[in-house]
Order: sequence, then C-alpha cells, then structure tokens
Amino acid sequence: MSTSLTDNPHDLASAAVVVGIDGSEASDLAVQWAAETASRRGRRLCIVHGLDLAATQAIFGMYDLVVPAVAQTLREEGAARLAAAARSARRVDPELRVETELSPAHPATVLIERSKAAHLVALGAGPGGELSHVGSTLLAVTAHGHGDIVVVRDTGSEQRIRRTGPVVVGVDGSRAAQAAVAAAFAEASIRDTTLVAVHAASDMTFHPDPGTTSLVPARELETAAQRALAEQLAGWQEKYPDVQVTRVVSVTAPRILLTAWSKSAQLLVVGSRGRGGFRGLLLGSTSNFLVQHAHCPIMVAHEN
Repeated sequence: MSTSLTDNPHDLASAAVVVGIDGSEASDLAVQWAAETASRRGRRLCIVHGLDLAATQAIFGMYDLVVPAVAQTLREEGAARLAAAARSARRVDPELRVETELSPAHPATVLIERSKAAHLVALGAGPGGELSHVGSTLLAVTAHGHGDIVVVRDTGSEQRIRRTGPVVVGVDGSRAAQAAVAAAFAEASIRDTTLVAVHAASDMTFHPDPGTTSLVPARELETAAQRALAEQLAGWQEKYPDVQVTRVVSVTAPRILLTAWSKSAQLLVVGSRGRGGFRGLLLGSTSNFLVQHAHCPIMVAHEN
C-alpha cells in the first residue's frame, strides 16, 4: 500500500509542480500542461532550465577569454526562455504562483534533484523515432528521477493536450507496478475520470512448470492473468471508491497494447522498471518505448 500523506514529500502542500524547459515547442507544451496541472491542484509551478556550463567549459576551456562571454550569453538566453515560459504559464492562470530557476548544472542533474521534493516533474517530448531520445535528458530523468515523472508528448494532433478519456495504467506483476497503480488511482480520482488497468499476459508468465516447454491454454492463461491483476489492485478500489475501474487482460505485447490505449487516454501510467528491475538501471523496455511513442502524456511512477 502507499506511504501516508504525511510521509510522502510529493503530496505535501508545499510540493511544487516542476517543469523542465529547453526552448523547444515540446517544452512549451509541457509548460502548458504543467501550468494547468498546478492551477487545478492549487500548487506552485517551478520552471527549471539547466545550462550545463560544465560542457561549455569542456568545449571552450582552451580559450580562457571566450568561456566567460559564452557563459554569459547562455545565461541571458536561459533567462529569456524562463521569462517567456512564465508568461505562457500565467496565460493559463493569471493567479498561478510561478517560480523560475536558472541552473548552471546539466538539465538532468537539476531535474532529478528537484524531483525529490516535487509533486511531479514534467518534460516535453516531440515526435521522434526509436532512437530519438536515447541518452537524452528525458530518458535520464524518467529513469532516475523520484516520485512521478510525466513526459508530455507532442503528437502533432489537433488535441495537443487531451483533457478527456480514462487514466490507463500498465500492470505487469512487478514491484514497480505497485507505484504505478498507486499513482494511477490518485490521478483518476483527482481528474474525476475512470481508470483502466491493463495487463498484457505472456504465455510463459503463469506456466505451472517452468521446466516444461508446452504452452498454457488460452483460457487458463486468461484466468491466471485476471487473478494476478486482481491481486495488484487489491485494496486500492476500497481506498478510492469514487474511481470506476475497468480491467483489461490481453495476450498482446504490452507496448502494443498500451500504445493503443494511449490514443484515447488522457494519461498513461507505468512503473519505472519491468520484471526483475533494479533501482538505478534504465527504464524497463516497455516504459522506455512508451516514453518515446505514446499518444498522450505518460507518467513514469517511481517508488518513494
């Protein structure tokens, strides 16, 4: 079960919605999403821009006279980006409490640090292919951040931020999935919408004898998957009686199943790691794929 509100720093009234920006259209969309979220929840919005001045020093270090000038230019550009983002956020809600932070650190470093006490952290992501974000700030923060990290994807559609539809959570039987289930119920309750709990069953997941190679009959597989899903949801429906839950079990590959659901969801929630994952490793393969390809904002929930 979840940590109590008094013990969870992400649920404290002082916890801000944090959004990282880089001047791209995708980060502009993330600012809008984060501003709407902060406004609805009565929270501060903190807009963060990391300059990564160490990289500048490494590139221009041999030119001692150039480094200060380059660094000053980066600071001025960063300050201008933050000011523009703050204006955009206040257009969402003129009464919104907006703070900005210009950090000399790498963007991933400062956002991971801020995520320790943030209500959630949001980042933008534009359309891209399989390798478009590998090694990027986005994957570093979603993999190593704390609490809930939301990737606001610009899918290029007319409805860039979807405000209707269910919250969808991927449940795979892993320990990390418990954090996802907790976050998904909370989000569905806050948004006053339904929750769809999705489990993609593997024909080997519930094999009665790991030493054999025969496949489990489809009916037996579905029954076992439904039972496993019910176990992971146990207790949460009692805690959130206002949330209507639909359970979905399919033998479809999880990334395909969840990508399909993301086309109608307003938020997709997954755990930070898959089966057998260890803290500190990168995202599980399904979460990694969805961060790059989902059709709605995707929340990667970390254990506190």
